[in-house]
Amino acid sequence: MRIIHILNHVQEIGNGIVNVAVDLACLQAKTGHEVAIVSAGGEYEALLAVCGVKHYHLDQQRNPINIIKAAVRYRAIAAEFQPDMVHAHMMTGIVLARFLRYGYKYALVSTVHNEFQRTSLLMGLADRVIAVSKAVQASMAQRGIPENKLRVVCNGTLGSPRTRNLEDYQPLPLQRPAIATVAGMYKRKGIAELIAAFEQISLDFPQAHLYLVGNGPDRELFEAQAQATSVAERIHFEGFQPEPQRYLKSCDIFVLASHRDPCPLVLSEAREAGAAIIGTQVDGIPEALEYGQAGLLVPAKDSKALTEALVQLLSNSDMLYEWKNRANQNLEWLNIARVHQETLAVYRELS
Repeated sequence: MRIIHILNHVQEIGNGIVNVAVDLACLQAKTGHEVAIVSAGGEYEALLAVCGVKHYHLDQQRNPINIIKAAVRYRAIAAEFQPDMVHAHMMTGIVLARFLRYGYKYALVSTVHNEFQRTSLLMGLADRVIAVSKAVQASMAQRGIPENKLRVVCNGTLGSPRTRNLEDYQPLPLQRPAIATVAGMYKRKGIAELIAAFEQISLDFPQAHLYLVGNGPDRELFEAQAQATSVAERIHFEGFQPEPQRYLKSCDIFVLASHRDPCPLVLSEAREAGAAIIGTQVDGIPEALEYGQAGLLVPAKDSKALTEALVQLLSNSDMLYEWKNRANQNLEWLNIARVHQETLAVYRELS
């Protein structure tokens, strides 16, 4: 099969959409398919080349002149590569692939990664629409995408060609007990609630430290919030880290306090690392934590509930050990190989 993945870029910045597309493209190429990625480029181009994935440069910035250039360029790429399947991961890509399809016989698949965005409805232009969790499938059906188009392929990242084996990462000398998150610095990731909860527990657990791994537009806001607490010296902003596994292996508790999160890849990595996990009861987080079997679930936007969960784990070493162990069970379904096979099954429906 000749497969094109189209997305905005392939930068190594912790973007889950990019990571999913790169993983799929590499595994598809390694199993004998002819695969190309169409994007504005980035650091992952080197990995794609090693895996046998061709990269075509396409600038999809949304201004009138550039869109016209992108349309001409996309048609030229399609003419050269002659795809059987085009898999769009972002909004501009689905529009280009759908409305410039005339004269070509390729089937069109999209993946809804961030269904909370209004523009995600455009992903319904595809022949099949992959939802990254059952929660996303239900949401997209409710918003009008025909159910006969929708398929669920839950995210999983273990065994990714982007990463090494977990044992190859050196743990960091974090100050313990260590609480960590790995997330973009966006309000929707619940960083404000996590900082507030940490401040609440800080007097009872004076040795605890909080590590915030990631960058984003709201970082300065969170830094100001942290500075206003009495424990600013115990809250560490670590920025983007290309090897977050080193934090996941070293922390005692991993927290993902998101307000919205369709199916975060980091939860599979935190589970593999054996951290005790606290996540919010939104979108695909309960699925990734097997509905509370692999991690504690708390309501979103509720720093009091998050505080109580942190106190539970920090005040009872047996409970902390139990939740670390529970996170580390039943990991096979979180492997990228399963995502690869289920995605190919969607393609075959259209071939």
